[in-house]
Amino acid sequence: MDVQLIMFRDDGAKRVFTLNSGTTVIGRKEECTIRIPVASVSRRHAEMIVSADDVAVKDLGASNGTFRNNERVINSEQVSAGDQITIGPVVFTVRIDGVPADDKLVEIRSRAHDDGPPAAARIATSSHVVTSGDDGDPISALEAYASSADQTAIDPEMDE
Repeated sequence: MDVQLIMFRDDGAKRVFTLNSGTTVIGRKEECTIRIPVASVSRRHAEMIVSADDVAVKDLGASNGTFRNNERVINSEQVSAGDQITIGPVVFTVRIDGVPADDKLVEIRSRAHDDGPPAAARIATSSHVVTSGDDGDPISALEAYASSADQTAIDPEMDE
């Protein structure tokens, strides 16, 4: 099963995160597969679970919640192609086996967040740290993560 999370930037550009079979942890903590460096995201916020037959999202007790199609996920819920998953300020559209196709994707932009991003969001790789931009936009940091060769997580622990 080919599963992707699609994220749109405010300028309409999109980024694709491919999920492997098994569990992908999303949160702020260093050990998370996908890290989002903002205070509204819990250290271990949610899991995306991909098996041969289905895809599920599981909230890990995040204080700000995990949402599927604007409904709070209480424990774990099955996910369908085209569903929107919201984690903190980031909204992902789920693509399963090419559905929805690019021309059918609805552009869902990231939500505004009250606490604001850190001064700068960086990507920590095995050999260096890349600053995402002066505005500290967590979406820019996620984009940099998506384009990094080793896809090492975003480092939320920076105060420049």
